[in-house]
Amino acid sequence: MNSMLLAFATLDARLALECRLLSLRRHERAVRIGVHEFERHKPQRLWFDVDLCVRLQHAGAARDDIAHTLDYDFVREVIAQAVGRQHHELQETLCDAVLAAVLRRPEVQAARVATRKPDVYADSASVGVERVAVKPW
Repeated sequence: MNSMLLAFATLDARLALECRLLSLRRHERAVRIGVHEFERHKPQRLWFDVDLCVRLQHAGAARDDIAHTLDYDFVREVIAQAVGRQHHELQETLCDAVLAAVLRRPEVQAARVATRKPDVYADSASVGVERVAVKPW
């Protein structure tokens, strides 16, 4: 079994017992990013993977109604705002910006953000970075 919720539980068991995991996988954006000259001429594909531990009191989904959980559109909007139109030098700083933004939501107790560039090296599937953060209870 490959459970991100159980992976979060290794940091704090309450993340698995008192939260629901919401995930967005391989969300693709065209991003102006990179430090190399060849990366500065056009946008590159960048994949975002985001996992959010949302406290059940905010995402209990007691009824089959979007108002009873956190909408995935929020995550896509955060990524779009972080990407913007400017050139980013590093995946690290862009990844950190997305992580900080999702953690500003009071419902989000913990988050994982990973970014990957799939088109950098012909002999590699992708290059990327990842961050995890947990808010104090």
